[in-house]
Amino acid sequence: MLQRKQLTKEQALQKLRHYCAYQERCHIEAKEKLYSFGLRKQMVEESLAQLIEEDYLNEERFAIQFAGGKFRMKQWGRVKIKHALKQKQVSDYCINKALKELDAADYDKTLHKLAKQKWSTIKGEGVNGFVKMAKTTDYLLQKGFEPELVKGVVNELKEGKE
Repeated sequence: MLQRKQLTKEQALQKLRHYCAYQERCHIEAKEKLYSFGLRKQMVEESLAQLIEEDYLNEERFAIQFAGGKFRMKQWGRVKIKHALKQKQVSDYCINKALKELDAADYDKTLHKLAKQKWSTIKGEGVNGFVKMAKTTDYLLQKGFEPELVKGVVNELKEGKE
């Protein structure tokens, strides 16, 4: 196994400042990175506290950036974003704040656009309204949109209101 040179606390901090300045990070990512530099628990905790004080690490800012990015780039819904943030051990307060930051009109528009796109791609022998509804619903739920919103949009498509 390759033995890495252990960094001093100051060297590790410097590397982590760069790591956090490049892109928003959550506390767990920063902690794992510090451990990867060979730091012990005490030094990791002190380093994290210092990075938070220096505003390199900010869980609320990370959550807002993460939620916005996943929504805009991957078109994830709130359910999937919330789950991903929980995986990163972000606090419920920060998760809720981040989800509130998502623009409601954009969210609705994206949900309708994805539903229409999926609906129009389902073709084939024996495809009826129920199959289209089921496939579109499954797709939107997998993208992380709320079941009650998905149901409403799929019903609109079924009734031909779109």
